[in-house]
Amino acid sequence: MTLRLLDDWLAKLIAPDGDAGDVFLHPRGEPALIAADSVSWRVFKNPLAVYVGGVTAVLLQLAEPRVGSGVWQYTTFRQRPIDRLRHTAHAAMLTVYGPRSRAEKMIAGVNRLHSHVRGTARDGRAFRADDPELLEWVHATACFGFLEAYRAYVAPLEDCELDRFHAESAPVARLYGATSVPQSQAEVDALFERMAGQLQRSDVVGEFLAIMRTMPLLPAPLRPLQGVLIEAAIGLIPAPMRARIGLDGRQPLGPWQRRLVVASGRAADRLMLKSHPAVQACRRLGLAETFLYPRR
Repeated sequence: MTLRLLDDWLAKLIAPDGDAGDVFLHPRGEPALIAADSVSWRVFKNPLAVYVGGVTAVLLQLAEPRVGSGVWQYTTFRQRPIDRLRHTAHAAMLTVYGPRSRAEKMIAGVNRLHSHVRGTARDGRAFRADDPELLEWVHATACFGFLEAYRAYVAPLEDCELDRFHAESAPVARLYGATSVPQSQAEVDALFERMAGQLQRSDVVGEFLAIMRTMPLLPAPLRPLQGVLIEAAIGLIPAPMRARIGLDGRQPLGPWQRRLVVASGRAADRLMLKSHPAVQACRRLGLAETFLYPRR
């Protein structure tokens, strides 16, 4: 597969309207919400970690009845999953790599949409999308997914780097309305322990997995890898939580599958695609395009 094919695929995924250059390159010199030398910039530059970690996060979010009901009832994921994933990917990359003014404007728009979403969860509880408790869970599960995917399938991270990642993202989470979020790995672990009892089995989880396995998201030559990546994502969920949400009877990745995912993750970490928001952001800040891709 050529770099050009991957570059074109990523550009359409991140910015389907073809405006990636404008969004991430301008205004010149404007910093992002998170600094360029952060752990976040290093983790989010890896497409495999973002893909696998994102699936892990969504599974944990859907298993929380209020969050799961909100996602399934008030988004277009079931009808237009690829479009929804594109918008989510764009928002995530803009939050991490985009110029601060654009990111803040986008976040304000998301918050306005959330302020109108009210409903009743499948367990009978009322919910609203801007509930700080639910926003905290969404944020924490996202951080958990991306970090676990990176250190399981790309490269190890020190405990201090895990804490840095959470601390870096906390101010951004507050912009989204999460008034209290974990700022260390220990705080994430404590939140997971508190929330574990609220997670439930749901047909929504199975429906989500079926959609993710069959949608033509990856470039055609890589599409057979989708199923393996889904299983890699499930395997990151702590065993007690997997059992609680009905994913405990699955076969773990086989040795050859794990080697394949790790090899792919490490290769992706060295693959510098010029359309990637990380590379565009480095150019915006006057940094070398290779800033996040040192020779190893």
